[in-house]
Amino acid sequence: MDRQIKKNLKQAAAAVSALLLTVFVIYTGAGGAGDWRYHMQKQISFSASETYLPVFTWVNRTPGQGIEEWLREKSLAWIPLVTYAEDHVSYDTSVEDEETLARILEAQANDENAVDENGKLIGEPDESETVAAQEAVPTVDTSIEKLRDFDYLLSNFYTVDSSTMIGEDQLNADDLLGRSMKIDREGDGPKVLIYHTHSQEEFADSTPGDPATSIVGVGDYLTELLNEKGIETIHDTGVYDIIDGKLDRSNAYEYAGEAVTKILKENPTIEVLIDLHRDGVAEGTHLVTEVNGKPTARIMFFNGLSRSRTNGEISYLPNPYIQDNLAFSLQLQIAAENKYPGFVRHIYLRAYRYNLHLMPKSLLIEAGAQTNTVEEMKNAMELLSDMLYEVLVGE
Repeated sequence: MDRQIKKNLKQAAAAVSALLLTVFVIYTGAGGAGDWRYHMQKQISFSASETYLPVFTWVNRTPGQGIEEWLREKSLAWIPLVTYAEDHVSYDTSVEDEETLARILEAQANDENAVDENGKLIGEPDESETVAAQEAVPTVDTSIEKLRDFDYLLSNFYTVDSSTMIGEDQLNADDLLGRSMKIDREGDGPKVLIYHTHSQEEFADSTPGDPATSIVGVGDYLTELLNEKGIETIHDTGVYDIIDGKLDRSNAYEYAGEAVTKILKENPTIEVLIDLHRDGVAEGTHLVTEVNGKPTARIMFFNGLSRSRTNGEISYLPNPYIQDNLAFSLQLQIAAENKYPGFVRHIYLRAYRYNLHLMPKSLLIEAGAQTNTVEEMKNAMELLSDMLYEVLVGE
């Protein structure tokens, strides 16, 4: 508001200066005081007749000028400074208006699983991910000396979506690895909540309509594994992507966020949120590796930065826990690289928020894809539960 007032004052000052300059030019061009008075009287008389008796000047209008345009011109003649301001005003436009917000929220709802209006997957195969199950060997140096090299860290551990950007201040290895992700194991009550923003995701051999063979069933298995390890975990099986009986992800993150917030209030001991998904890939892509002789779906951690490359910080999608989110995913990534090389894909960084603002230790996990089998997914959950135990509990 202050900035707009300053603009208006500057415009008014410019108008006054222009008026004084015009008077000076008329005076000097008229050739003397007498001529100046004559010309001014003539101009005032003509202006008065236009202003107070405009009907008599209609015949002198600009050829082809319509009555609406002519009336507007005469109205503005009453307040000439308005005419000047109208011609010179600079309009501030909001690059993140309501329409933009709607597009961003829609993109957030759908981007990590590219589907059309019928829920069918779209896109081309990612050849780098199309591999047969094979025993992986370590290929990445996870020493702190190497991780302190921003370019090395970025290229070996992350994929940055074209919609966003990240810098050395956010990907600082000492900071991210120095943040404790340990949970408080004292007292009773759940420590981990698993939920599914997209509960309808299924696999190559899923039984249609059977939640036990969908991402929800995989979440059940991960919940069981964590509880067996002594990490009390609860599983929200709420459905947030079906509206009026049809697949509709447009508001899934909003609905899931509301439900999760309620669960957190009811269970204040929860310290970890896991939004478990499966990815959507082209049919020729099979995200699988072999660990301990078992075909295992590969997984990917997904971080939202609330920052777009075009507009910078997305102020209406604030997340005070971005650095903690990044620390959590990186510590799990390194644990996997050291123990199960080839199991995790690069951490994916995208512009939006994905409800990762609800808690410091929040994860969005893309486990396998629709081309994986339920068995491959459950094998992946066994490794994921090990990694979670190491980061949340282990010494």
